[in-house]
Amino acid sequence: MPKSILPKTIRSKILLSTAAITAVITILTVSVCYSLFQSFLKRNQLQSAEYSLQVLSGSVGSSVESILGLNQWCCSSLDIGRYLESFRNQKQMPSISSDSSSLRITALNAYERLKEEYHNTSSHEYLSKVIISPLNRRNYLQISDTSSASTPQAVDHFQQAGFFQPLLDAPGYQWQIVDDPLSPASKERVIPLLRPVRSPYGSQVVGWCYLAVSERIFLELLDVFPLEEDASLYIHLGEHTYHQENGHLQESALEYQILSDISKQAFNTESRARRIRLADGSKRTMITCPLGPDGWSVSQILSEKAYQTQIHAYLLLIVVIALTLCLIGLALYALLNQIINRPVQKILEKITSISQGDFSRDPSIEWQDEFGLIGQGINQMSENVVSLMDKKIEDEKQKKDLEYQILQSQINPHFLYNTLNSIKWMATIQNATDIAEMTTALARLMKNVSKGTTALITLKEELDLVKDYFLIQQYRYGGNIAMEYQIQDPQLYQCRIHRFTLQPIIENAMFHGIEPKGCAGTIVIHAEKKTEEDLRRFLVISVTDNGVGMSKETIDKVLKGDSQASADFFRHVGISNVNKRIQYDFGQDYGISIDSCPGEYTAMKIRLPFHPLEQEA
Repeated sequence: MPKSILPKTIRSKILLSTAAITAVITILTVSVCYSLFQSFLKRNQLQSAEYSLQVLSGSVGSSVESILGLNQWCCSSLDIGRYLESFRNQKQMPSISSDSSSLRITALNAYERLKEEYHNTSSHEYLSKVIISPLNRRNYLQISDTSSASTPQAVDHFQQAGFFQPLLDAPGYQWQIVDDPLSPASKERVIPLLRPVRSPYGSQVVGWCYLAVSERIFLELLDVFPLEEDASLYIHLGEHTYHQENGHLQESALEYQILSDISKQAFNTESRARRIRLADGSKRTMITCPLGPDGWSVSQILSEKAYQTQIHAYLLLIVVIALTLCLIGLALYALLNQIINRPVQKILEKITSISQGDFSRDPSIEWQDEFGLIGQGINQMSENVVSLMDKKIEDEKQKKDLEYQILQSQINPHFLYNTLNSIKWMATIQNATDIAEMTTALARLMKNVSKGTTALITLKEELDLVKDYFLIQQYRYGGNIAMEYQIQDPQLYQCRIHRFTLQPIIENAMFHGIEPKGCAGTIVIHAEKKTEEDLRRFLVISVTDNGVGMSKETIDKVLKGDSQASADFFRHVGISNVNKRIQYDFGQDYGISIDSCPGEYTAMKIRLPFHPLEQEA
């Protein structure tokens, strides 16, 4: 039988599959990326050039628009019309001493109005000359951007220029760029605007208006225009095409053959984009945008060198993408290989750990396949063993809890309470009142202890407990300790407070404040209601003693629960524990704060929410 060309081992199959998939994905990705990048580059280059041309068009258009406005004003101004009507038969300007002073005033008014309108034109810096002349060619008005003015002979010579009469007779504007005939020495080129001026009293032509627009209106913008080395820019004025050369705009013939229209790639619908073939046979992209008035446009032949440079950069990026895909293919091979080998290895490791006594569940071996079923069975077996061991431990724990409960029940609090009541009546019968009072106070304390320590009680009930506790301690200290109660409002007696909140604070005041002082002391309990700015009401209870005081370090230890414990029952319910209970039930805005001056006093303030029992329905 012929041998199969397909690999037999799983590792070889994974390698072959991964290599084939990686190759297909890489070829498709590189092809798509190259096509998209090339299209993107062409569109981006075209639209970038279009944007630059539109900026140029906007600047030139606004300047030409203001100049055309001046030209239209000259042709329609009544002052200019009166001047031309008055001087069309005058051979020369009347002198000051002549009788024709009204003609001179008319001329001066027209000149002043012309000069005013000239300076109001935002782009007048591009006007090298403005001439208003009657048909007799002598009495003309002139504004020039230079110190030299044109002479009548120069004006006569200007009227002999080949473009003069065609422009004057044309029904509208005719656009072209010519050498300035009135300033031949400057070698400046201008766009001549020449229109007839008609009489304000009829349709008869009484003169003409000439505006010489300097080519600087283009050159200043072209000097800063972003143009690549092999790119070209052409300006079309009517039927004439111009190209910047040696600092001037020279007429040039742009010959090309249109290959395709790609205007859809442009932003503006007025822009035209085409693929063309130039006279040298090279294929380029040309975009044309309108420029200023009708008949003006600007064309840019895009740089091929910049396009190729960007293409090379994107080709490098495509190579990086291809290499990345190959690395991903290698990683995929390693991953697939790991998917097969890893389950077996993990199952073997789990079996080894079970044999060494580790019965914990391992979720990492529960895959969603056949290996996962094996892993689930191993984990289930481990959990069964652990359950048996936990059950044995729980049985031992319950046994110890029963023994502890039996130990607790050996001394029943009710039995102690009844016994203390018997001692009280025996002391009363024997007229031992001190023993009776002390026994009664202790009995009430034991009764409160048997009720638990987590319930909320009223302030009155807590003060009663404190009084019993203080009575017992007062007998211990022989009356050297006094207690004062200052309750601001009887309503405060009904406010809720944790059971055994004040007792640990009173105990702290006696044992750590007054007792080390070695003389009599007083403890003052003060309760008041306070209202904050946000209208929240609080119950503030302060316990103040005139003992030895505390340092800041001691205060921190007391609040943190680091102070040394005592063997007495009540000292196990420490100040730190009380503070934590308050904050646990009411929030961090409540609790205990301590203010103390060593050698003088200690004041512990308890901040609680104000909730009298009568407010609860």
